[in-house]
Amino acid sequence: MSTDTTQPRALLVVDVQPTFCEGGALGVDGGDAVAERVATFAADHRDGYALVVTTQDWHIAPGAHFSDEPDFVDSWPPHGLAETAEAQLHPALAGLLADVSIKKGQYDAGYSGFDGRDAAGRELGAVLDDAGVRAVDVVGIAESHCVRATALDAVRHGYVTRVLTDLTVPVTPELGAAARAEMQTAGVELLPSAEAVRD
Repeated sequence: MSTDTTQPRALLVVDVQPTFCEGGALGVDGGDAVAERVATFAADHRDGYALVVTTQDWHIAPGAHFSDEPDFVDSWPPHGLAETAEAQLHPALAGLLADVSIKKGQYDAGYSGFDGRDAAGRELGAVLDDAGVRAVDVVGIAESHCVRATALDAVRHGYVTRVLTDLTVPVTPELGAAARAEMQTAGVELLPSAEAVRD
């Protein structure tokens, strides 16, 4: 990687799942294209990361997060249902070779990757700390929601945090602009993936 090579960096691939792509329960326009771009980027730059982590919405009984009359702010139609095809990683990521998989939102909203746990029961912060990671690049779906929440939590946990802007997509342009402003104010660096890996 070109920047801050003194500290191990992780790639956090947030919620790149069919449920958030075209045709899914909460499909985002451009989701399939983001999945393809993330897969290509990860394949080309895997050796630049000490750790690659995926997160997935894996809802079982998330309470008020699901609603038959959702407001699309705090409540949503059912999505990311555990063990369903829509909750699996997007097919484009079949060759990703992630080191760790984080499942989140089983019994709550679980917007942030830091709300989830891996198969051994470790929270994302523990996964990163165990690997000696102090910096993260965040990509995935949707920029305005789970990418935003994960990046903000990463900063709160003390990680040097970047969002690679061409490897994510918001629910709407307006929500994306608001999320980017909030992330920048919090100290998240926003940059295209080509700049993140420039020699």
